[in-house]
Amino acid sequence: MTAPGSSPVFEGMYSQLIEDEGTYDELNRRPDAGHGAQPICPVRPTPRLSGPVPYRLATVCLATMCAILLISIIAVTAQRNKSKPQGGGEATSESQVQTQNANVSTLMATIDRLQQERKQLQKEKEELLAKLATKASEVIKPTEVAPARIVCPMDWHLFNNSCYFISRVSRDWPESQSFCQSKGAHLAIIHTAEEQKFLWDLLPRGHWNAYWFGITDEHTEDRWKWVDGTPLVGGFWEVGEPNNHIDEDCGYIVKTRVLERVAIRSWYDAPCTMSWPYICEKEMGAGASTAIPH
Repeated sequence: MTAPGSSPVFEGMYSQLIEDEGTYDELNRRPDAGHGAQPICPVRPTPRLSGPVPYRLATVCLATMCAILLISIIAVTAQRNKSKPQGGGEATSESQVQTQNANVSTLMATIDRLQQERKQLQKEKEELLAKLATKASEVIKPTEVAPARIVCPMDWHLFNNSCYFISRVSRDWPESQSFCQSKGAHLAIIHTAEEQKFLWDLLPRGHWNAYWFGITDEHTEDRWKWVDGTPLVGGFWEVGEPNNHIDEDCGYIVKTRVLERVAIRSWYDAPCTMSWPYICEKEMGAGASTAIPH
């Protein structure tokens, strides 16, 4: 008896199971076994189940085999997945490489930019050093260098930037100027009270010690000028001088034994032909001129 809808395969399996069961009963019931003989195969009889037993058994076996096969497939697949890198890992690794390449490119660009800036700064530094050297050469000029210490010739006396000579020989005013010019000097030009006092102190006292210096009005009366052509401003005349008493066109300094006579009131005028000692002046400063007109 077959189950409704059974396939011929399962019908064959069912018939084979029936035949095997019959054979099993026959073997256990052989006549030569004896009454007390034991079965050849002491297998416990399988209790009968309700329904078609062979069909159920085949179904169970097939399900078990399918389960075993499925488990095997899952295990093999898992093992292969372990042995292969995961797809996400490959993507992550590729992304990391791309990021590293981008970082290297950025770093190289930064290094190149810094090198360019360094070259530019070096160029600016050299330009600034050149400008600084130029400025330094402009600031330190030869005219700003302290002049060498002035040394006057023997018997000449230094005051400020001039050397002065007090003669012991008497000459008239024109001859005195010529002598001073022969020494690269001229009759003294006195502009300040300090200079007047310095020369006054160099002169010896006497009854009437008079010395020519570089002032005259021989070209225009009462218009006194220095030997360099500049006009006189002020002066250190004695009271009542200059008076042009007897055509007196040249100036001289007097120092006597009278102690009341002072340096700032010691100038007199006299005829240029009179013979007196004289005072020469030689400028020693930079650019000083010794070409003095008569």
